[in-house]
Amino acid sequence: MTVFDIRKIGGRIGAEVVGVDVRDLTDGLFREIQDALLDHKVLGFRGQDLTDDDQIAFASRFGPLTGAHPTVPSLDGRREVLPVDSESGRANHWHTDVTFVRTPPKVSTLRGLVIPPYGGDTLIANTGAAYRDLPDELRELADRLWAVHTNDYDYVKPRSSGADPEKSAEHRRAFVSRTWKTAHPVVRVHPESGERNLFIGGFAQSLVGLSPREGRTLLDVFQAYVTRPENILRWSWAPGDLVVFDNRITQHYASDDYGDLPRLLHRVTVAGDVPAGVDGRESYRVEGDDATHYTPSAA
Repeated sequence: MTVFDIRKIGGRIGAEVVGVDVRDLTDGLFREIQDALLDHKVLGFRGQDLTDDDQIAFASRFGPLTGAHPTVPSLDGRREVLPVDSESGRANHWHTDVTFVRTPPKVSTLRGLVIPPYGGDTLIANTGAAYRDLPDELRELADRLWAVHTNDYDYVKPRSSGADPEKSAEHRRAFVSRTWKTAHPVVRVHPESGERNLFIGGFAQSLVGLSPREGRTLLDVFQAYVTRPENILRWSWAPGDLVVFDNRITQHYASDDYGDLPRLLHRVTVAGDVPAGVDGRESYRVEGDDATHYTPSAA
């Protein structure tokens, strides 16, 4: 019997889970949370006040974990934890996590530690709803296209004011210290729900078989459907909050509207599978290694 409430936040994406402690879940309750994540794409849990070990333990219930990031250093002593720290840069660009490798994460978990008194919301978009919004002609075109995703561009911007140039430069050097290019289908079929979605985002920099200008134009057209307001959840953080999203069918964006104030989240991600398109073909590496150091699913 369900002992907690799942309250929809938006008509197309997102729900808040109320009345549960993620440190104390039976297998049955966890299955309900898994089902709710498939349905709503994003789940928010207020006031969980977890430790890093608690976050790691909860994320592990979804499957084996990745490292913190393929290139950016993890939290000291916690290889699975990535500090998302405004001191190093601000990811105010729409993206899906780590799509530049062949097996991007399945699920991402974010935990709020240091939260500014205003601003700093996380926006998360339902890319399945975006696909359904496409006119038939664009949908049929998208079904046939493949995009090359790469980390060799600067999606994490330095702080707009009060920046630490050395930290920003150090983060940039680490981010591109090893580079990958991976071709993914523009339309991915979700491996559990079978739902089709626009699997693009900021790391998608070109389209296979098209010129850079043509590819960029089409990617911008498709991205405009992802970021329609009705497809977006806006999560206003409080310290202790936990947000979980299905990285296979969402994009997200960190709002850079809190001046020089500090903001710190911790991210832990669950290893994912190889994306497949509508014709069943799987993603393939264009450049770079198989990232086995980062994710066990690449082995």
